[in-house]
Amino acid sequence: MRPTRRAVLGMGLAALAAPALAQGQWPNGPIRFIGVFPPGGGTDILSRIWCQAMATLTGEQFVVENRSGSGGNVGTEAIARATPDGRTIGLASVSALAISPTLYRRLPFDPTRDFAYLGGLWQLPNLLVVNNDVPARTVPELIALVKANPGRFSYASSGSGTTVHLSGAKFAAQAGLDMIHVPYRGGAPAHVDLLGGRVHMIFDNIPQALASARDGKVRALAVTGAQRSPQAPEIPTMAEFLPGFAITSWAGVMAPAGLPAPLVQRIAALTRQALATQDLATKFQDNGATVWPATPEEFAEFRAAEERAFAPIIQATGAQVD
Repeated sequence: MRPTRRAVLGMGLAALAAPALAQGQWPNGPIRFIGVFPPGGGTDILSRIWCQAMATLTGEQFVVENRSGSGGNVGTEAIARATPDGRTIGLASVSALAISPTLYRRLPFDPTRDFAYLGGLWQLPNLLVVNNDVPARTVPELIALVKANPGRFSYASSGSGTTVHLSGAKFAAQAGLDMIHVPYRGGAPAHVDLLGGRVHMIFDNIPQALASARDGKVRALAVTGAQRSPQAPEIPTMAEFLPGFAITSWAGVMAPAGLPAPLVQRIAALTRQALATQDLATKFQDNGATVWPATPEEFAEFRAAEERAFAPIIQATGAQVD
């Protein structure tokens, strides 16, 4: 069968592009970065810090496009469906890539097949905060309060399938609590209702939750990491009250599958270069995050390991989303 005119043209364009890719000429124009959560939340703030560092490093614009919904799955699907030419990249989130494969019965993407993993960006714990009308001032007091009032207390999340959701579900399951899960389209709208007293608590990513706690808007009770956070060493871990409790959020950068290998290596190298700057590291730390410069290979292996690690936790909580 003779190739079509379009196919011949496509092969010609690919041949013309090959020398440029080999020379690592990326970016050579504005880059679209798909954020999978709404503006204003912790992951959005950290994403924009990295995008600004990349813009400074390369001299090109990195334009953040927020595509939120379904615990990050909406934006993740958009990344999977983009053209693999390096002009569209996006946030690789623990929620969509390590939690959703077990939590959701069906997904519009395959985490193993549909993405080119370019590198890690950050890791951070979640922080349990309660609104100021909740009388509990410690985790044991909160457990006793909720146990005495089954079905009357609610925990918000930034969407079903996020570590924010799973932290609350694990807390309820491990402490034997009857609580109501209220999912939102991101952490920012969840905090609006938390401050307004319409929900009682949230296990949010530490940047926004810690800022609200230090402003006196909410009360911080515990972090979900295995160790206390260096940003707030005075706040205990959940494991100090519920042994074995540990959930950490992470994120990286990825592109659609099919991205040429020279582009993968070029973007990965620039990502690590941006993460190595003191300015970015300081801004990440100020927002409760730790720089995580994983290579593409390390990131892909880590994601698969995290999916395996989260599966029994999700199954133990009984959480399931259609």
